[in-house]
Amino acid sequence: MNAIIGEKLGMTQIFDSENRAIPVTAVKAGPVVVTQIKRLDSDGYGAIQIAFKEMTAAKVGRPATGHFAKAGVAPHRHVIEVRVDNPEAFELGQQITIADVLEVGKKADITGISKGKGFAGVMKRHNFKGQGAGHGVHKVHRAPGSIGACATPARVFKGKRMPGRMGGEQITMMNIDVIQVDVERNLVLLAGSVPGPKGSIVVLREAVKKHG
Repeated sequence: MNAIIGEKLGMTQIFDSENRAIPVTAVKAGPVVVTQIKRLDSDGYGAIQIAFKEMTAAKVGRPATGHFAKAGVAPHRHVIEVRVDNPEAFELGQQITIADVLEVGKKADITGISKGKGFAGVMKRHNFKGQGAGHGVHKVHRAPGSIGACATPARVFKGKRMPGRMGGEQITMMNIDVIQVDVERNLVLLAGSVPGPKGSIVVLREAVKKHG
């Protein structure tokens, strides 16, 4: 198994053997349950569906209720699909914990939805330095300036860095060090920051590009 769903709890710091402070992000990872198995002969590819964060049946619609009942598990709030080489190694209702995916010293890829910033200007969104602020300069200090269009080509090229909606996008951070794993409490400490605000859902995978 190479993936698990978790909930970001927030950031803190720990100290190593040389008393150096290491910023870490705490994630409650799993446990998740297998709710569907997709096989090569019936579905064309091998994968399993895993679910996280159990919820009451009253909050689930009828289609989802039937789906979870077929797997013999309680309804869950978050569901994702994970490709696997051998789906026959799993069974419906099987529980997967963080110990089955990651261990201390390994590297992980973390996927989450970044914090939404709303409508942002070019200085915040694209790190523009802004315009001069000396005497005689109008109030255009944070404006983008010329966008390069003239009689030719008489239009603005697609992809031009301009003000617009910032954040709220799916981000994947690769090769994050796994600092600590608490199997009993389903907690994992990851070096540095992780996409998303506190309480957001993240997907932890075994790193596919294990550098360093």
